[in-house]
Amino acid sequence: MSVLKKVSQFYPGTAAVVLIAIASQFLATNYGAPVLVFALLLGMAMNFLYRQEHTKAGVDLCATQVLRAGVAMLGAGIAVSDIAAIGFAGVGVLIGGMFFTIAIGPVLARILGLKRDMGLLSGGAVAICGVSAALTLSSVMPKNEEQSKFTLLTVIMVTTIGAIAMVAYPIAVQVLELTPQQAGYFLGGAIHDVSHVAGAGFALSEAIGVEAMTVKMVRVAMLIPIAWCFLLLFNREGGSGQSLKPPGFLLLFIALATVNSFGFIPAAWSSALTSLSKLSFLLAIVALGIKTELSGLISHGWRPVALVLLQSVFLGATMLLWAVFAM
Repeated sequence: MSVLKKVSQFYPGTAAVVLIAIASQFLATNYGAPVLVFALLLGMAMNFLYRQEHTKAGVDLCATQVLRAGVAMLGAGIAVSDIAAIGFAGVGVLIGGMFFTIAIGPVLARILGLKRDMGLLSGGAVAICGVSAALTLSSVMPKNEEQSKFTLLTVIMVTTIGAIAMVAYPIAVQVLELTPQQAGYFLGGAIHDVSHVAGAGFALSEAIGVEAMTVKMVRVAMLIPIAWCFLLLFNREGGSGQSLKPPGFLLLFIALATVNSFGFIPAAWSSALTSLSKLSFLLAIVALGIKTELSGLISHGWRPVALVLLQSVFLGATMLLWAVFAM
């Protein structure tokens, strides 16, 4: 009975996400636009669903667990050689850009009249993987009312600006006529959330989507080392004290990619898992759209918006310059 109760808790929100995803696919098929763009826009139009108690749990499930499952399954279509193709220099620029984005956070925050911790937290969220990074890094920072406000602001900003980047960056890719490798490096290195990277990359082509997600996984893999740096910086004072472990979905992604690199996953299985991964991304994009409330930006003033925007532009410019002039 308890199992049925848990299922019923997630059913309304999940069903709503699935229906919006079907509508998005219908529009994409009939009007020739990317399905993930329709998924995001329709999801945002249904933001009221996230304020309903009976649908909130299902939407959260699709935005988190379904997304993570999609990332993990994507590993079945990626080989270690794909990551090696980024190149030592490319990985170095990627990691260097991440650390500089975090490092300039406190400087920008001070210029804008904000607290240092806000700059560090938003810098980490922009540099690594958006909301997941914001919540992870916040868990090892001092706990107080002001920090809770910083976390909420960061989540709102990176979600909204990341959604804008998901639509704008592919346009830049087409205008600049980047190759799939250049486009994948730029999108995977510059966009915040994993779901936004998937949306931008696969909207252009499967090759760009896979390349972008491969680059993105390098950034996600840096979450734990950077979180440990935050932990040392704040000396555990006010932190949760919880141990930091690599995300399970990332470990599964690495495991599947490793197994696939040795040719142990049949081509048919790899194709099926990749298709399921793309379906998971579609559902996650819908859920993310539902959770995005643009009015949240206006209510908190322009300074937090400017902070995250400047950090995003810095990281995006770094990745784009490397992709255009060095690849």
